[in-house]
Amino acid sequence: MIEAKFGLSGIAIRTLEVYVTAVLEATLLPGREASPNWPALMGELAERSRTAYRQLVYERPEFLEYFRAATPERELEHLNVGSRPERRTKGSGVDSLRAIPWVFSWTQTRLMLPAWLGVGAALGSAIDEGRLPELRRMYRDWPFFRSTIDLIEMVLAKASPEIAARYDCLVPAGLRSLGFDLRARLSDTTDAILRVTEHDELIQDNPVLRRSIEVRNPYADPINVVQVEVLRRLRQEGARPELLATFAACVNGIAAGMRNTG
Repeated sequence: MIEAKFGLSGIAIRTLEVYVTAVLEATLLPGREASPNWPALMGELAERSRTAYRQLVYERPEFLEYFRAATPERELEHLNVGSRPERRTKGSGVDSLRAIPWVFSWTQTRLMLPAWLGVGAALGSAIDEGRLPELRRMYRDWPFFRSTIDLIEMVLAKASPEIAARYDCLVPAGLRSLGFDLRARLSDTTDAILRVTEHDELIQDNPVLRRSIEVRNPYADPINVVQVEVLRRLRQEGARPELLATFAACVNGIAAGMRNTG
């Protein structure tokens, strides 16, 4: 990240301009006080989101099998791409995974699941209760809520359900319905975010980032297609050196294209 932000003098100057501008804006512009009931509503959203997340990840017995089949999590163990072991403890469950390989695996498939899972359920339930006007006021007037929603919106803009669906060919037929469910949840989350932000499209207020994603995706998409085939061969033919080398190149290419590696 140091190289990406400061490796070239022009980019370094731009990075420092962004940092200084952000500090000055936060320091000099008067902030708006949050309504007293907003933290309570945020707490409700957080609890609903957590419940929806755990119901899928921890309480659906087929989820772990789907995760290990539909992502390159197993194959990442063969690569030296982290500073620490992939798992905190022995075992194959989600609980034993460190946060980095958990997020990294879903980023590689372009589903980006850890960043948004549960958010759509929480916002959707609040909208169904008639609280959409309040959510919109929170987005307009409460920087904490706005920055949270903006970060989720950014990750959703990088997600690709079409690419993620390609990885389902690696999944046993009996588990593929879970892939459809996850992609439907992604769509529902996107719809809920757009209703709260009142945007016509994701990251509408950040055209530079939107353009950056649109430029990178045509390069990342074919790498994902190649990775699916490499994963299929690795699982059928074993960890041959040439396949592992190709897999490592795919991992690095997708990570560079997403800019959010985990």
